[in-house]
Amino acid sequence: MRTWHVPAFGEPEQMILADVPSPQPGEGEVRIRAHAAALNFFDLLLIQGKYQAKPGFPFTPGAEAAGVIDAIGPHVTGYAIGDRVIALPSFGAFAEEVICPVSRLLPIPEAMDFATAAAYPIVYQTSWFALQQRGALQPNEWLLVHAGASGVGMTAIQIGKARHARVIATASTPEKLEFCRRQGADHTILYNDASWVDEVKRITGAGADVVYDPVGGDIFDLSTKCTAPGGRILVIGFTSGRIPSIATNRLLLKNISVVGAIWGNWTASHPNYILQTHRQLMDLWEQGLIKPAIGKTYRLEDAPAALRDLGNRAAVGKSVLAIS
Repeated sequence: MRTWHVPAFGEPEQMILADVPSPQPGEGEVRIRAHAAALNFFDLLLIQGKYQAKPGFPFTPGAEAAGVIDAIGPHVTGYAIGDRVIALPSFGAFAEEVICPVSRLLPIPEAMDFATAAAYPIVYQTSWFALQQRGALQPNEWLLVHAGASGVGMTAIQIGKARHARVIATASTPEKLEFCRRQGADHTILYNDASWVDEVKRITGAGADVVYDPVGGDIFDLSTKCTAPGGRILVIGFTSGRIPSIATNRLLLKNISVVGAIWGNWTASHPNYILQTHRQLMDLWEQGLIKPAIGKTYRLEDAPAALRDLGNRAAVGKSVLAIS
């Protein structure tokens, strides 16, 4: 089977598309014949050696795939060969066959195709965890979503609207702002210069009640100037490349909370959370309240180009690899 190997930390173009024997599932694991895999910004960081996880070489990137179980290891219950599933391995999804522990499997609704299924778990689970559990977003609150045309941004807009918030989305181009409006954003703002801060104040009056920030850097710094009293800034990531710091007097004067929202660490210590959240998200999907917008589908062999597009901010919505 074909799989992408990272022989050393570097750039996506240095990966090797290898042909290797089919892997065999171990105890509590299944093997999935993958039909689709989804890309995330942290895949690029992982390849570059800039992510907190440092797997041994060679490793296969990719943390979410969708397909059909074709082999089962010892002591596996609840799943059978032929089941359609989403797999959430720590690594290994950029391959034709994926090994995954049963604890990281999710069922696919009958009406959902594989590309959509692969695009769901990480970005929607991240935003659900951030907005519901960490940010305590309430109906009618103002939610400011940065990088609204990204995978996580898209889901934050949709989940925010499903929770009856009023949503402002920022992005870098008019085309991306139009995408944000299609996801349900009530207001959209270009954030290419600092004037967006005044626009948020104008729209909201007192500022945003919840700020969803996957960008960091200058965007985080400026967000502290347009957060409402009692507001919450959700730290999702640092795609800008700079990890910001903050003058705590701003937090004190307006009773602002800065809240970390790292879904992966939470699920490691709360193993039932993924399935519970999946059920809630599938309820929203069945009601038509959320749906991933797949910006572009690439072939498996085009994974380096897909990752480069992600790194260059050329991707809109969720990017997916079509595998078979």
